[in-house]
Amino acid sequence: MKENLIIPNHIGIIMDGNGRWAQERGKIRSAGHRAGVDTFKRLMKYMSKVGVKYVSLFVFSTENFKREKQEVDFLMDLFVKMFKDEFNEIMEANARVVFSGRGEPLPKKVLEAMRDAEEKSKSNTGPVLNICINYGGQYEIVDTMKKVCELYKDNKISLDDITREFIQESLYQNLPPLDFVIRTSGEQRISNFMLYQSSYAEYYFPQTYFPDFTEDEFDKAIIEFNKRNRRFGGIKK
Repeated sequence: MKENLIIPNHIGIIMDGNGRWAQERGKIRSAGHRAGVDTFKRLMKYMSKVGVKYVSLFVFSTENFKREKQEVDFLMDLFVKMFKDEFNEIMEANARVVFSGRGEPLPKKVLEAMRDAEEKSKSNTGPVLNICINYGGQYEIVDTMKKVCELYKDNKISLDDITREFIQESLYQNLPPLDFVIRTSGEQRISNFMLYQSSYAEYYFPQTYFPDFTEDEFDKAIIEFNKRNRRFGGIKK
């Protein structure tokens, strides 16, 4: 990593291309998902080292349940393995793990593994790792609005209390807005990822499949981020 580069405070990663990475190598799609997890564990330690404070990782969308049952079942088992048996590498990054998404219909074993990961890492003082699993940005907004309506109905808040900041604080996790979103594989879509939090995020779409997204590829992304002129609606300087 070059010196004097601005490191985004909150980075979102849409880890796309695992299945295609495997298929192009004559392997089953599951091999790509396994490789993607291994890549992320290395990348997480590197991001912690260079000073990233918040990472939101999109690992499984609400729509991904439409995939073949065999692939979904493999991913559920992989999540359990990652959150339990292979959690040491996340701990080495000193990351505190939180989760965003809906519990239903995740299997009980996955929910238990998620709770274990949060408990094991709750005292860590490094970056916050927000894992988005069974997640959809529109669903997050719907669930947040339901929460706000309940508070209003119970006279716990007034209409004047409902501000942009209040909505931000009421989302699945109260994290800072996204500064930079990386979607690997060359696809140029946001796929319902953290819609509210990414209002002024910069986007980067490398052609690289996620299993090949190395530390050097991450450095390239940060260099690109530093070329952007973030105006937040103001005038270009």
